[in-house]
Amino acid sequence: MLNYFSLDTFAAIKSSIATRNFSPIYFLMGEEPFFIAELSELLIETVLPEEQRDFNQTILYGKDTSIDEIISCCKRFPMMAEHQLVVVREAQELSRTLEQLLSYVLQPQPTTVLVFCYKYKTLDKRKKIYKALLKSGVVFESMKMYDNKLPAWIDQRVATLGRSIEYNASMLLAESVGADLGALSNQLSKLCLVVEAGEKINADHVEMHVGISKEFNNFELRKALGAGNTTQAYTIVHYFGLHPKQHPLLGTINSLFKFFIQLLTYHGLPSKSPDAVAKALGIHPYFVGEIEQAARRYPLKTIVPILTTIKKADLAAKGVDAVPVSEGEALKELLSKIC
Repeated sequence: MLNYFSLDTFAAIKSSIATRNFSPIYFLMGEEPFFIAELSELLIETVLPEEQRDFNQTILYGKDTSIDEIISCCKRFPMMAEHQLVVVREAQELSRTLEQLLSYVLQPQPTTVLVFCYKYKTLDKRKKIYKALLKSGVVFESMKMYDNKLPAWIDQRVATLGRSIEYNASMLLAESVGADLGALSNQLSKLCLVVEAGEKINADHVEMHVGISKEFNNFELRKALGAGNTTQAYTIVHYFGLHPKQHPLLGTINSLFKFFIQLLTYHGLPSKSPDAVAKALGIHPYFVGEIEQAARRYPLKTIVPILTTIKKADLAAKGVDAVPVSEGEALKELLSKIC
């Protein structure tokens, strides 16, 4: 059978499920639980119609089951149905005994669809069970989403809902919500409900319906610093100080650190063509101009001291060798040193 990794073929797995081209085994593993949950729920919705689930669908949990029980369930025949479905949630709890599944994996029941939700872990690719799963079923590794990939994922997610979104709105959501894909998905579903059909989701919609300010956020803070607009940067930081729950200090420090790492990378690029910069920094070509402007303001010799300052601020925010101050005051002090 096919072996699927990362997000590139996620749509292919969904498509095969939607067309009822089922594998006898789906082993869904990895650090990002969102995709594991989405694929398992799609299988639950698709393999059996609702009226056949009482007799042909079994949901087990890793803490409360055993490999023997799973195999016993899998070897049953479906009752008045084409398939039976066995889903093992929290399957990572069975990691020590998983090799006992080998005999079944080598000869799976063709009328059974077995789904393992193996969250936060991956199988040792050297083990026999892993190699057997590759031959008999679908193995999907759900990898953590990097921050620079979030806007593209948001665009794709919105497209699957039959809508479109402006890139600035995608960036705003990515910056503010972060890599919590479940939370992002919920916000996007809400936006698709409240924004009129045919209208493109924009930053105003995000501000109005998600509660994220389009003017006061980490994205706009970086933009102000890159443009040399210190007045605007201090205004944003002051706003953050007034709303620390919505704009936690560590989140802002992390955002600034990534920004100056991008500038450091930019200065070291052999080619500074827009395409080369966008690819190297993992950004949309639309934002290359802002990076170029910021790089002119922050030459290479200034960036390493700034990164050192940001690291010290990060340690202080975590209570290491720090004098207690409010988050707002800590941000203002950091900004003054950067500027």
